Amino acid sequence: MTDTTALPGGNTALFDADTDACTRAVARRVAGLLHPGDLVILSGPLGAGKTTFVKGIAEGLNVRGPITSPTFVISRIHPSLDAGPALVHVDAYRLGGAAELDDIDLDATLGDSVTVVEWGDGVAEELTDDRLEVTIERRPDDTRGIHMTGVGARWAHVVLDAQ
Repeated sequence: MTDTTALPGGNTALFDADTDACTRAVARRVAGLLHPGDLVILSGPLGAGKTTFVKGIAEGLNVRGPITSPTFVISRIHPSLDAGPALVHVDAYRLGGAAELDDIDLDATLGDSVTVVEWGDGVAEELTDDRLEVTIERRPDDTRGIHMTGVGARWAHVVLDAQ
């Protein structure tokens, strides 16, 4: 089951997800809002469900898989299986900061793809003024709280909900 709480401003929401399938379902809905050039920054502790969330985005975008954490390769490009944008999946866990993220040359794909950066908080914000920030918390009862905030003009009037 997934519950949504709209927060003030329309472009911020909190989702409750009690299973991996619910987490992927929320992410599939988010994928329906994403366009080429969009950046999604994922944060949360180890095991919170960041890669599970990316799997849902990938399903929603209909890109080639499989989707696995790119911890050691840093970045993977998943081409679209239809006319949609590719998914660029980045894991910034091993990066030392924004300068190292810049070294993987995301500017080359950012405009044409949907870019999702796991562990991107404090590292990927400089890529663009417009981004969707997603923080996932794993609760003691093994449910997840998924907090989303749209930042910048691109997200100013986007209503985030699971309906």
